[in-house]
Amino acid sequence: MGQVTPAPRSAAPHARPSTGTRLDPWIDSYADRTHGMRASEIRALFAVASRPEVVSLAGGMPNLAGLPLDSLAESAQRLIATRGATALQYGSGQGDQTLREQILEVMRLEGIDAHPDDVVVTTGSQQALDLVTRLFINPGDVIVAEAPSYVGALGVFRAYQAEVVHVPLDEHGLVPEALDEALTRLAAEGRTVKLIYTVPNFHNPAGVTLSLERRPRVLEIAQRHGVLLVEDNPYGLLGFSGEPLPAMRSLDDEGVIYLGSFSKTFAPGYRVGWAVAPHAVREKLVLASESAILCPSNASQLAISTYLAEHDWKGQIKAFREMYRERRDAMVSALSEHIPEASWTVPDGGFYTWVRLPDGLDAQAMLPRAITALVAYVSGTAFYADGQGADHMRLSFCYPTPERIREGVRRLSTVVDGERELVEIFGTAATREGRIVESPSPDLA
Repeated sequence: MGQVTPAPRSAAPHARPSTGTRLDPWIDSYADRTHGMRASEIRALFAVASRPEVVSLAGGMPNLAGLPLDSLAESAQRLIATRGATALQYGSGQGDQTLREQILEVMRLEGIDAHPDDVVVTTGSQQALDLVTRLFINPGDVIVAEAPSYVGALGVFRAYQAEVVHVPLDEHGLVPEALDEALTRLAAEGRTVKLIYTVPNFHNPAGVTLSLERRPRVLEIAQRHGVLLVEDNPYGLLGFSGEPLPAMRSLDDEGVIYLGSFSKTFAPGYRVGWAVAPHAVREKLVLASESAILCPSNASQLAISTYLAEHDWKGQIKAFREMYRERRDAMVSALSEHIPEASWTVPDGGFYTWVRLPDGLDAQAMLPRAITALVAYVSGTAFYADGQGADHMRLSFCYPTPERIREGVRRLSTVVDGERELVEIFGTAATREGRIVESPSPDLA
C-alpha cells in the first residue's frame, strides 16, 4: 500500500477568512437575500419607547389589563397538572385538532365556513405570512400590496427578494380600479405577480376598512388576473360598531389564503396564529412549517384551547372593543385640540390612526426631536417599500391610557410647532439637513 502524504496545513480549503477591518468577516458568505434584510423601524424604537417617561404612540401592543389573570393562572396550573405530558411534548405539524375546531367557531363570526383540515396552526400569523411567501415567491416575483402596508409583511417580502408594487388606499380601503390597472400593467410588462397582500379590516397602519361593496370587486379582479389573495386579518373582531364584516375568504374558498391570530383578541405572548388555505396549498404549508419548526408549541395551543373552552372569550373581545374605542376617541379628540392643522383617519376598529403632517414636515426627520420631547411614533416611511411616507406618521392608541394618549399628543404638538417654525424660516430641506438637531438615543441607531 502506498504512503499518503498529508496536504500542508496552509492549503486547508476551509480556513477562516481574515477579518481585516471588516466588522463582519463572513459578509461575503451570506446568501443574496440576507443583504436586503434590515431592522424594523418599530423594533428599533422599542428600547426608547418602553421607558416609563416616554409616551409611546408607536408600538401596537395590545392592552392586557382587562384579562382575568388569576383565572388564567388557575387554568394554566390545571392544564399542566392534568395534561402536562401532552402540553410539554411534540405535537402535530398542522396543529392541535381541538384548537383547529375551535378556530372554526372564531372564524364563523366573519362568515367563514371551513373544515378543521383547512386550518394550519402557526407561531403567530407572522409565521404564516412567512410560510406563504416562502412557498410562492422566487427572487424578482412581484407582490402587490396596499400603500401603505404592514411593516412586518414588507420585511418578509424583502427577505424573500420579492418586488413590492404598491396600490393606493382611500377612505374605503384598497381601490379596485387601481388594483386592476396595476395588474394589467404588470402583465403587459411580462412581470410575474404571485400574490396580492391586503389587511382589509382596520388597516395597519392606515386604520381604514375595505368596504363591503368593494370586497367582491377586489376578488373578481384577483380571479380574472389569476393571482392569489392573502387576507391578513388580526383586527377583524375588534370593530367599534356593528357586526364584523364578512371575510374575503367567506366569499372565495379557492382564491384566498386567510391569516388569523389570537395576539390581538387574547394575548400575543402565546404566539398562536393560523392560516386557512385551499387544500393543495394547505398541504404545502404543513410541510413548510414542519421544516421550519417541526410543530407549533403544544403548551401554547392547549392554553389557548383551554381559554376558549372555559372562559367567555366573546365577552372579553367585547370588553377589548369598548376599551379601544375609548382610546380611539381620546386620540381623535387630542389631535383635534392640539394639531388641528394635520389630517388623520378615524378608524372604526383596531389600533391605529394614520396622520398626515402639515405641508413641509418630515416625520422621519422629526423623530429625534420627538424622542427628546418624550413621545414616540412611527414614521410613515416604515410602511412603504419604495421610500414614500415621510409626510405621514402612524399613531397607536391601543396601549396607553386615554390620559397618556392626550399627554402624548400634546407633547407631539410642541414638536410639530417647532418643526413648522423651522420650515417657515429655512424651508423644507431644513427639516432634513443643514441644522443642528438633538441627537437620537443610541438605542435608535
